[in-house]
Order: sequence, then C-alpha cells, then structure tokens
Amino acid sequence: MSAFEDHWEVGTDIGGTFTDIIAIRRDSAEARIAKVPSRPQAPVQAMLEAIEAVGLRKSEVKRFVHGTTRVTNAIVEGRLPKVALVATEGFADVLEIARYRRRDLYRLDIPPKSPPLVPPERCFGLAERLDHQGRVLKALEEAEIERLVAWLKETGVQSVAVALLHAYANPVHEKMLGERLEGVVAHVSLSHEVNPEAREYERTSATVFNAAAMPIAVEYLSELEQRLPIGPGLQVFHSAGAMIPISAVKRRPLVMAMSGPAAGVSASVSIARQLGTSRMLTFDMGGTTTDVCLIVDGQAEMTDGRMLGDKPLRQPMLAVHSIGAGGGSIVRNGPGGLTVGPESAGSEPGPACYGRGGTEPTITDANAVLGYLNPETKLGERIGIDVEAARRVVAPIARALGLSLTETALGIIKVANATMARALRRVTVERGIDGRDCTLLAFGGGGPMHAAGLADLYGIAQVVVPGASSAFSALGCLTADFSFLQQQTLRAALDGIDLARVSERIEALITDASAPLLANGVAKAEIQVEPVALMRYAAQNDAIPVPFALPLDVAKLKQDFLTRHHELFGYATGEPCVIESVRVQARRPSTTVVSRPATAARAVSIGTRVCSFDGLHETATAIVDRASLTEIVSGPAIIEDAWSTVVVPPGWQAEPDVTGNLFLTRRRA
Repeated sequence: MSAFEDHWEVGTDIGGTFTDIIAIRRDSAEARIAKVPSRPQAPVQAMLEAIEAVGLRKSEVKRFVHGTTRVTNAIVEGRLPKVALVATEGFADVLEIARYRRRDLYRLDIPPKSPPLVPPERCFGLAERLDHQGRVLKALEEAEIERLVAWLKETGVQSVAVALLHAYANPVHEKMLGERLEGVVAHVSLSHEVNPEAREYERTSATVFNAAAMPIAVEYLSELEQRLPIGPGLQVFHSAGAMIPISAVKRRPLVMAMSGPAAGVSASVSIARQLGTSRMLTFDMGGTTTDVCLIVDGQAEMTDGRMLGDKPLRQPMLAVHSIGAGGGSIVRNGPGGLTVGPESAGSEPGPACYGRGGTEPTITDANAVLGYLNPETKLGERIGIDVEAARRVVAPIARALGLSLTETALGIIKVANATMARALRRVTVERGIDGRDCTLLAFGGGGPMHAAGLADLYGIAQVVVPGASSAFSALGCLTADFSFLQQQTLRAALDGIDLARVSERIEALITDASAPLLANGVAKAEIQVEPVALMRYAAQNDAIPVPFALPLDVAKLKQDFLTRHHELFGYATGEPCVIESVRVQARRPSTTVVSRPATAARAVSIGTRVCSFDGLHETATAIVDRASLTEIVSGPAIIEDAWSTVVVPPGWQAEPDVTGNLFLTRRRA
C-alpha cells in the first residue's frame, strides 16, 4: 500500500452534545461516520477521540477541517475575555450609544438596550482623524501612541480592538498602531482587517468581538496544531461557507462564528448542484435551533451580517436564519395555547426521554411518545430512549388540555412545524421567492423526522434526505471550496464613475483575498475569483448584491442591479445608482469525492413498531433499515440508520438513489 492510499480527509462538526465526524479515503472515496460525546472544556481531545472512533490513526490524516460553535457560544453566553477599545477621539463611546432600537417596544421595564461590549473605563480616545475619503486631517503622533501604550499597560487586558474613524478608506493609522502594539498586548484586532466598511457602530462591534475571540481561538488552535501536526492540511470552516487556513483564522477568529450551520449549507450546495435543483431550502434541525437557508441556481444566499448576543456581528456570511425550535426546545401550555422554545433543555440534562434527568417536555419527547424514536437505540453509544419518561412529562399538558397523550404529542409537532414554517417564509417570501417551488433538503438530528410534515404545511412537493444526514455539517466541512473572502466600502456613483480607480480597488481586493490561498500552496492558476458589487440607489440605505465579471461593464452592472431590485421589491426606477461596497471571493473549487458513507448498523431487527400520525393513531408501522433500502417505501413508515430517523407519514413515499439520498414525495392517489 502506498503512502497516498493511507491518507484520509476528515471533517468534524463540534456540537453541544456530540462531535460528528466523517472521514473520506482519498484513493477510493470510502467514507466512515461516527459520533463521540463533545467536550466543551477540551474540544481538541474530542476531535482526537472522533478520529479514533472512525478507526484511524493520526498519521493517516492528511487533511482535517472542522467547524465549531466555540466562538458563537462564547459570544451568546457572554463568556468573552476583557477587551480594550481604541477609537478616534470623540468616538470612544460609539458602543455605548449604539443603535437606539428597543429590544421590546412595549415593555418599559426592560432596558432599551443591553450594556456595551466594552465598559467606558476600557475605552480610549486617540487624537487622530481621517475624512470619509481617507485623507489625513489630523496625523497620529508618536506622543499619542506612547500615551496609549502607557494606558494599555495599566489596564492589563490580553486583547485590544482598534477601530479608528474611516479606517476602511485608509488604514494608515491602524497599521501604525498594529506595529507599535505588538508585544504590548497579546492580541490586536484592527477594524480594517476585520470589517473594512462604513457604519461605525457595526464595524467597531465586529472588531471588539474579533478581539475577544482571539485568546479563545489562538489557544485551542495552537493546541490542535501541536497535537495534530499536519501543516497546511489543518483547516477551519468559516461562516461564509468555505474553509480557510488556521494562520488566517488566528487573525480573524470571528469568521468561525456560525460555522456549524454554514457547513451544513455548504454540503447542501453540493447536493443542489448534483441534482440540478434550481431552488432548494435547507432545513437543519438540531437540538436547540433550526437553521434554514435558500439556495438559488447552486448558490447559497449571502448576508452582510446578523445579530448575535443582541449585538451586530457584521461580516459577509451565509444568510442562515435561525429560530429557537430544535429537538430540545421546551414545550409550554400558556394563555395562548402551546408554544415551543426558544428555551431549550440543552445537552444537560436534555429531553426527558434521554434519561438524564430532564423534567420538562420537549419536541423530542413528543416524537418519542408518537413512537418515532427507537427505544432500543443508543445515540452516540451513550444516550438511550426512555419512552415512559417522555410520556410522564407530556402528561401534565395533556391533562390541562383534556386530550390524550397521542393527541397532545401530535399537537406539539404541529406547533413546532408551524414555527419552522415561519422561518422558511423569512428566507423565501422576503427574498421574492415562492417557497412552494423549492425542494426541501432535511438534515440534522431532527430534520428528517419533521421534513414531510413541514413540507405538507408549507406546500412543498419534494423532500430530499441526504446520506449522512445526521453528520451533514461535518460532510460540508470536507466538500466545501478552499476560499477566502474580502469586502470593502467603495462608494462609487455609476454616473461619471472613475473606472480606473474602481478597477484598481477591485484588483487590490483580489490580491488580498488570494494571498491566504497562495500562502498555503494553491497555484494562482487554480484560484477562481468571484466579484460582487453591493449596490443601492443613491437615496437608499441598504445595498443588494449584484455579481459581475471582469473587466467591469458599467452598463451591464446597472441593468443587472435594476433587474435584481425589481425581483426583490417589485419595482425599479431611473434614479442614480451607487456601488456601496465590493465583495471578492477567491476560491479553489473542491475536488473531494464522497461515496455512500458506511455507518454502523442498529442492534435491533427490522419489523414494525406502534406509531401515531395525524388521522392514524397507534398503528403498526413498518421499520425499514436505510442501509439495505433499494425500492420505494410507502408511508406510514420509519426509516432508520445508525444515527438518524426518517419519518414517512401516510400519503407519502420514500425512494432511494444510488448515492444514498432519499426522495420523499406525496404518493399519487
């Protein structure tokens, strides 16, 4: 056997309960899947245990890509290290002023906004000034830098965020500070590297988040490099839907925020392209949230940022919409009827049916009551299904409603599906897309159980459950392109545009975006460049993305903007247009090939189990082994593999293809 044949590519997704892993052998496309318990306090150890779980030695791993919720959780839970902020004199209170939007419009007892990310005592006003075009109005002097250095030594912080006014137009002063502060503090985050765009508050917020994440990321990434020394093969998944080298992540760890959901969307893009599906909706139902995203013509929708932890996280990322409705979401019976989430039972203790001390009813418990979950299985080889515990926690709601346990559980599922349908509308109707024309791609721990019911409610005709659906985000880490993305404010009116200046700025962005790939051994000829203009009417505030080709054709760009504006908002006018920003993605397309993944077989025999469906209660339901499925299965049926459950309700049918995908469609009368 050659050394090449020993090499495996590994993708992992670190979740709150399990760390999922998929390993692919380079010479044969053989795939292996496993789950191991996550270790929040020792994530690197969990990754190494995952490698062992698929029967590999570290020496056999050639490429290792992982997505993680570590940065996201630290932000949401407020577990960030102390950070100092350096801003232009007179603007040090930008985070405290923020945007005056009340968190709850009609609750005057709730503070209108949360406390600033950095308290006033750790904010420093620096005497310097640029105008909006980057011209120096007040130069940064040596004495001012010395004053800053003395102040930072007094604060004793590990990280400092530098967000100077209009640094996106000219980073000269930020670069000076970056050089001078090296060695003064361990970590320096510069706004022109993190988010070189206008909007002072959002840019400063992102820079502070990045600074706070640097100690967290550098510590565990350095440990990973030490314990898995494979050089450039060690990569991280980022929120824009691709993988990047660790060296780039250490400077911009904020790109890891929302990397788990982004990895699932990336794998979905591959499926959409393989199937030739023009419009696809991703449906990733995990334990705490459900994440949905729209894919049009093989491209996932992008956004310029989102709110995270009640603060803006501004950077280009996949437009994933998340709601607090996952398998562990707690069910309550309030004055308005049943509600699910956003509170979750989490992984500790988890749903009651996990037998780990959970005492409140969840969506997973309702699925257990209905018979959808196999009571003989063990998730991740450690968590069993206790149906009686699920029945006990659902019973109080059933008594209050005057319904049977089965009717109550079916009601919970209906409410959950209605909640998730609203999320689908957010990413379709609001983008000018009729969601009924889309194919629903269901994955995650709960997605395949709810997919058909959600499709019925929303009016979707076809559902696809991919192979390796429970570890789909880990698969996305491997099948994604190797890429880097840069976005910068440009502000160029199309009428009278200085084409030479704009082209020069675009070329500079291309150079910056390509640099990390070139530094990691990617040949320049292999790099594809995808530029996008963020455009608006001159009097508008928000911009919309319009792809373009080089060299820039201004007339075509304007027409494309008008066409896209009409698609989104139903009108287009002859008003002057502006290129607000330019986004450039440099990528090397993925060449990873995956065969049908091998999974462990369940330790139970196939046959029947009593399940309940809407209009069909407590009926003997066929239990089908997914690994051996070769023909159409008509519902009601439950299709199981080692890690996931697919519910095929009455009136639906499931058909496999040769690659392991399941196609769920309504059965013809």
